Order: sequence, then structure tokens, then C-alpha cells
Amino acid sequence: MSDEQIRVMVVDDHPMWRDAVERDLQAAGLDVVAVAADGHQALARFPAARPQVVVLDLQIPGPNGVEVTAAVLKNDPSARVLILSASGEQDDVLEAVKAGATGYLIKSASREELLDAVRRVARGDSVFTPGLAGLVLGEFRRLSDPSAGGSAEASSLHPELTERETEILKMVAKGLSYKQIAERLVLSHRTVQNHVQNTLRKLQMHNRVELTRYAIEQGLDEDDEG
Repeated sequence: MSDEQIRVMVVDDHPMWRDAVERDLQAAGLDVVAVAADGHQALARFPAARPQVVVLDLQIPGPNGVEVTAAVLKNDPSARVLILSASGEQDDVLEAVKAGATGYLIKSASREELLDAVRRVARGDSVFTPGLAGLVLGEFRRLSDPSAGGSAEASSLHPELTERETEILKMVAKGLSYKQIAERLVLSHRTVQNHVQNTLRKLQMHNRVELTRYAIEQGLDEDDEG
């Protein structure tokens, strides 16, 4: 997906910050199709703008960022939400991810980190400020199965998946991009995508976000120390 094809909406109640993010995205060649200063504006403008990625602050007036995330994805399940927040608190991060956000950056992130995150989220990757990914994965695992004493064997959990599909699913659970998975397994990007699509079909899921949640719930992110 080229940058010109990535349609972005920016939601932040601080005018200077909102304008700066909009300028950075436009300067990089992305298509900023809408901006909003609060939750009500965001939800009112989203249907007509049809952004692929919503760059969203959590602490906004009206419906807050978590509520906007849930409403946006209910309106358009194919949309992606990238949280850009001053808060790195565990509860804020987890609430956003539970609502469906596929990325979470702290506002101290650089311009390059923001642009990279928008592009990766648009491709379907999960992107987190360093240090937050492990927090999210670990917490979801505990919430999903607090009685789990260790990682279950993949073969017993997923008899319908091949060994390669299970291996890739574990990497998806850890937040690796398709490119990173391809490099690690010495496969082509297309081959990795095909394995993921086959896994989605077998598990009757629709996108990588659902697949990631499933993998985390099964504890597949916890057992690869390498």
C-alpha cells in the first residue's frame, strides 16, 4: 500500500498538537481526510471521511478515546485505530486495546516513529511504543486464563493448524510484522500472508486483530524465549 492510498483522520483536542500531526502526515505524502477536536466531532465526521487509520488521543472531550475506538470499529470493522497519547499507564493501554486499537504510541514518539506506525497499522500490523507490547500481551494472557500454569501444547489446542501455521500464529501473537516473520523463517512475504489467510479461514476469523487476540488468549505468545 503506497502512502498516497493511506487515508488518515487525526483526533486531538490540542490544536497545536493536532495541526503538527496533520502537517507531518501530509508532508510524508499521506492523505489526511479529516480532523476532529473531540469525540463527537470524530464520530460525526468518520462515516463520510472513511479513513483507513484513525490517529486518536485518549483524553478528549465528549466520548473519550476508548469509546470512540469502539464506535469507529463498530461502524467500520476494517478501520484501524492508532492511539497517540501522553499516557503510558497500563490501564489506559489495555482499555484501548480491548476496545480494538491496533497500535499505541506515547506522544514522546518521534515523527519517524509516528509515520512508521501509521503505515504499519494501515497494513494490519500491531504497533506499540517499546515496552508496552509485552505489557499488553502478558496482561491479556493473564486475563484470558488466570489459572494457566504454563503454555499448552499447540497441537492439542489447534489440531486443525499445521506446524508452520502454528509457528506463524505464535509470532503474530508477539506483535511481529509479516516482514519480520518472513525474515525470521526465511520465507517470502507472500508465503507468510498465505499461511495467515489459511489460519484465518480455519479459525473462522476475519482479520489479524481477531487472530492476535485469539493467539494471546491461547497463551501462544509466552513460550518462545528465543
